Formats: sequence, structure tokens, C-alpha cells
Amino acid sequence: MITLWSFMPLFIGGLGGTEVIVILGIVLLLFGGKKIPELMRGLGKGIKEFNNARASVETELKEGIRQSEIEDRRKLEESK
Repeated sequence: MITLWSFMPLFIGGLGGTEVIVILGIVLLLFGGKKIPELMRGLGKGIKEFNNARASVETELKEGIRQSEIEDRRKLEESK
């Protein structure tokens, strides 16, 4: 029987200290010490843009729900 868990990588359960050190070592070898701050800056900007977009969508959804509730109440009061 194939389940969702059989497709997930083994390290999803949590990264240990050794795994983090290996990943950081590979990143250092691939990009070099001078390029890493620039990559982290770009990553930070990307995360900030994502959070701003998420907040914007969340605000629009809440406003739409609020408007819908107002219209529903108005229609209910008119039908009485």
C-alpha cells in the first residue's frame, strides 16, 4: 500500500545538528563566503514580499466576508 508518507523525504521529521552543519558546508562550498550575505539579503527580501502579499490577500478576504455579511443582514431585514 502506497501512502503519502512513503513519498516524503526522511529528514522531514526534523533536522539534527549534523545535517545543518553539512547543509551549511555545502552552501559555503557552492557559493563562497562573499556571496552568502547577498543571497541571504535576497532571501530576506523575498520573505518580506511574500508576507506583504499574504497580508494583503488576507485583508481583502476579510473585507469581502464582512461586506457579504452586511449584505446578508440587510436582505434579511428587508424580507421581514
